[in-house]
Amino acid sequence: MLKLDRHYVEKPWGRDKLPAAFNAPLGKRIGEVWFSGGGDLPLLAKYIFTSERLSIQVHPNDQQARARGLAQGKSECWYILDADPGAVLGLGLKREASRDELRSAALDGSIEQLMDWRPVRAGDFVFVPSGTVHAIGAGISLLEFQQNSDVTYRLYDYGRPRELHLEDGVDVSEPAPFDGSIERATEGTLVDGPHFTLVLANKDSLQDRQRWVMPLDGVGVGDCFLFDAGEEAELGTGRMLIGARPS
Repeated sequence: MLKLDRHYVEKPWGRDKLPAAFNAPLGKRIGEVWFSGGGDLPLLAKYIFTSERLSIQVHPNDQQARARGLAQGKSECWYILDADPGAVLGLGLKREASRDELRSAALDGSIEQLMDWRPVRAGDFVFVPSGTVHAIGAGISLLEFQQNSDVTYRLYDYGRPRELHLEDGVDVSEPAPFDGSIERATEGTLVDGPHFTLVLANKDSLQDRQRWVMPLDGVGVGDCFLFDAGEEAELGTGRMLIGARPS
């Protein structure tokens, strides 16, 4: 077993104070907590804490990423830990649009009205494939499991002075309604896709593979543990998210 290291990432939309379990540095506006170590890993677990909306953004698929000289694209999923009343996720567009229309909407800000903003609450779960135009709203704490890629193309950032990536972002986007839904997370398999598997369980599973174990209750909350194939995880009987490469 390897307890992965926490890496605190400052973000303009982050929070000045995180839950006590994270022992976050003082005086920093932390938006993400990444878990690193164990070498060059194919998958990544991280926590996200928002006080403002994230940029409206998109990630490329593997083929699009490699065409740009990157190792892989980025599909991701979110387990909602906490959400303020009225919190929302932006998932896809309300209607189909041309790429020219998407670019124009990003430039003039009307992309905010074009996005499909959906209410969210603690215990919800959603898988967000590459190509989905998306944004995480304010007042949300979530656990993200994803392909280990940091490629993000911002389409719109509410006037913040950060770089946008309109050409790449528009090119890799699916400018259409989101072909998925926000579900209540129940015990069992949440994702079984080409890039990773994720299960919600109260005991160890996926023991035939290297796996990332993220406790939601009891021992180890706020940490992420990496187990080798065949190695049994002994972390109590609380709920945990367990991620791995597909079988």
